[in-house]
Amino acid sequence: MRVLTLNPGSSSLKAALVRDGTAVGWAAWPGDSPGAALDALRRWSPPDAVSVRFVHGGGHKDPALVTDGLLDDLQRLVPLAPNHQPLSLELAREASKRLPAVPVVACFDTAFHSGLPDAAAHYPLPRAWIRQYRLRRHGFHGLSCQYAVRRTAALLGRDAGELQVICAHIGAGVSVTAVRDGRSVDTSMGVTPLEGPAMATRSGSIDPGLLLHVMSTAPMGPEQMAEALYHHSGLAGMSGTSGDLGEVQAAAAAGSADAALAIEVYVHRLRREIGAAAVNLDRLDALVFTGGVAEHQPEVITTVVEGLGVLGLRPAPPRPSDDDGVISDPGSAAPVLLLHTREDLELARGADTVLAGLRHGCSSR
Repeated sequence: MRVLTLNPGSSSLKAALVRDGTAVGWAAWPGDSPGAALDALRRWSPPDAVSVRFVHGGGHKDPALVTDGLLDDLQRLVPLAPNHQPLSLELAREASKRLPAVPVVACFDTAFHSGLPDAAAHYPLPRAWIRQYRLRRHGFHGLSCQYAVRRTAALLGRDAGELQVICAHIGAGVSVTAVRDGRSVDTSMGVTPLEGPAMATRSGSIDPGLLLHVMSTAPMGPEQMAEALYHHSGLAGMSGTSGDLGEVQAAAAAGSADAALAIEVYVHRLRREIGAAAVNLDRLDALVFTGGVAEHQPEVITTVVEGLGVLGLRPAPPRPSDDDGVISDPGSAAPVLLLHTREDLELARGADTVLAGLRHGCSSR
């Protein structure tokens, strides 16, 4: 089966054509490129299915066939994922319009975390708020984590359902997830993709009292605060750059003290989240890094691991490689892996699952 996968991130739109579980075509555009959605849909001949990544799925726990009702549900979640959800909705609507005979499937990053234990999912807020607004920690980057667990199991010759790993997705967005026996048991992102480590342009976790102080003294409204936290914080805000880590590294090398400090904060916050994730596991079978930064700035990953000696982790000397594999010293207490992000393969798997269910339903009738 040929599945066109559409993956809108916070900084890009990626598309792939996956045939029977293998990607046979790939393309990418900057996230704000005019006409990118239409170009992606026209790039290959009509597929058997289209699969769209949705960062926020709310209460949806499984991939689902796109309908008007589903899109209405997902539209309500735009305020919780403003960098991603609008483009996903646009892609799903365009695919349904341009390819009316082709089923369109929605796959949700939040689904992987839908079974979080209550203690990890619950916010320490007034009960009335929790009930009225249905507040819980959702988590994100679930498709990336899902693939990382399966790939790690294959590389280590283990059963994915028995693995206990920490998955650090490091791209424009950054999250750390503890996975026990193949299931997410804690994750750094919450009801929105703002929580957790510092990111390219997003703040990560911030003292709420600090935000209240700034809003009352600036003064600043919620819209201005959201703009600052989503687009002008993180590496970008600290360094005065775009937030691209390569650009921040170049600025630091050129003598920018702000850029150098931004990298130190970025690494410190990432280590802290990895340490927090570790206490949710009975043992550590592997620490896994994935995402664009992990792929293109592996020296940063080495720096992160160098500071995790308390977990018994030891990095190996950096080696140039385009392959997935172990990047830790043989004496490390657990292997450290660097994996390419393959959300396209998880999107295709999701479409296969939905269409198989539809075929079974038709045959049973």
